[in-house]
Amino acid sequence: MLLSVENLAVSYDRIKALHGISFEVEEGEIVCIIGANGAGKSTTLRAISRMLPVEKGTRMTFGGQDLLSYPADKVVSELGVSHVPEGRRLFANLTVMENLKLAAFARTDPRGIERDMERVFGIFSRLKERIGQKAGTLSGGEQQMLAVGRALVSARRLMLLDEPSMGLAPLLMRSVFEALEGINREGTTILVVEQNARMALHFAQRGYVLESGNLVLEGRSEELLANPEVKAAYLGG
Repeated sequence: MLLSVENLAVSYDRIKALHGISFEVEEGEIVCIIGANGAGKSTTLRAISRMLPVEKGTRMTFGGQDLLSYPADKVVSELGVSHVPEGRRLFANLTVMENLKLAAFARTDPRGIERDMERVFGIFSRLKERIGQKAGTLSGGEQQMLAVGRALVSARRLMLLDEPSMGLAPLLMRSVFEALEGINREGTTILVVEQNARMALHFAQRGYVLESGNLVLEGRSEELLANPEVKAAYLGG
């Protein structure tokens, strides 16, 4: 088991965001978490990447290691977990290349960094054409490509993706998901949270449904796509 999350509970002041959820991600899988706005999807990813404190009783392991014993920076540099946050969070005044170089700040393998840079530009050829352009001047789709590329350069074992389709035109959305499928085939495990449930379930092998901070359904993607409750709530009937 690559990632195991047990009884994950998170609160914002006195407001409970996650009510003790449990799930697992196997090495090499693509797993999605779907749910409405405010269901707790982003909170889940932020807790895994140690950007949010969790409540007593929460247990999380990654590759057999106690995830709760690692600060956020070590989750990236030592465990190989990268996080593509909602809204991309790029350094708008820095170029494409500068954003990618910053993502590799904790690495000490120049040859590996160079290889991964080439890999990013191989997957996202449009970024190579804009290598010296400031990130803030890129289109929405190009910024999403850069956000994914930055995660690839920073770490490769597990990628956490928060709403990767947000703000993208359908054609660019398909391009990003096709690139992510290629990344997964090369060995990166992916956990994605999405409001676009149909896209997420077609992309992932397994899925979980999150409602108001509780996991209410789980299963193979084809099972969830055929589930009447999922159809009615998230797939338009």
